[in-house]
Amino acid sequence: MLKVGIVTMSDRASAGIYEDKSGKEIEKFLNENIQNKFEIIYRLIPDEFNEIVNTLKELISLKCSLILTTGGTGPAPRDVTPEATKEVIEKELPGFGELMRMHSLKYVPTSILARGTAGVVKNTFILNLPGSPKAIKENLEAVWAAIPYAVDLIGGDYIESKSAFRPKKKS
Repeated sequence: MLKVGIVTMSDRASAGIYEDKSGKEIEKFLNENIQNKFEIIYRLIPDEFNEIVNTLKELISLKCSLILTTGGTGPAPRDVTPEATKEVIEKELPGFGELMRMHSLKYVPTSILARGTAGVVKNTFILNLPGSPKAIKENLEAVWAAIPYAVDLIGGDYIESKSAFRPKKKS
């Protein structure tokens, strides 16, 4: 069965100060866009470099084909998600972050401050999303069509989605 990791990086949400709405927004998007059965493995952790690295490695070891992170992608001192992701991945796919920033410029001029990236390690695709639930939906809508095919290319579990783009096979 397809396994998807959702990781929210938030000092305050992980301390119980407020609810994690960002992780729930990712889950909602996945439920609306993935047609085959899948299992979500959810983690809520503080913005700590080593904890992020260890959590990503754990989800990779649990055979998640897709890991979506939220939070920690800005320029603030504790925003270290892209650096932790780069510590784990084997290949960076910068086009995802570039497209998300370009798409977000339609909504807010501060999207150029976002540093989220994407990459692959073994059979796992990892994408960093911003922390705002609204921005999560907007960004996933911008890049989702390419994600199932990216997972195909790295040998991950098949993601069935009406909005996925897959090249037509030559006959």
